[in-house]
Amino acid sequence: MLRLSASARNIANVRSNGPLPGAAQAGDYPPAYTPVDVVQISRLGGGVEAYIVDSPVPPVAVYDPSAPYADANGFVAAPDIDLGEQVVGLLTARNEYAANLMVLLVEADMMDRLLDIKA
Repeated sequence: MLRLSASARNIANVRSNGPLPGAAQAGDYPPAYTPVDVVQISRLGGGVEAYIVDSPVPPVAVYDPSAPYADANGFVAAPDIDLGEQVVGLLTARNEYAANLMVLLVEADMMDRLLDIKA
């Protein structure tokens, strides 16, 4: 679910631009969207914990002179989001969810068969 949520957030905010860091009017407008990533950490007793964290990738400068927060050269900060990578993240999350559901269904079927054998 976290991978799906992170990819959906990044896709929804791909055009959430803001002023370049250090621009004269940077304090008057919200900053550009910061993309998020999913980080997975192995637990000591087994299993994995997953977290959504801000991506360390800095924003990129794009030309948009019509933006009220554009610098003197017409550049604004834009999140560095690869839409192809985000769509792959959505598809991967969907496939992982389906695979996990299949494991649960097979486990339930195996338990039913085990109980039938013991009865």
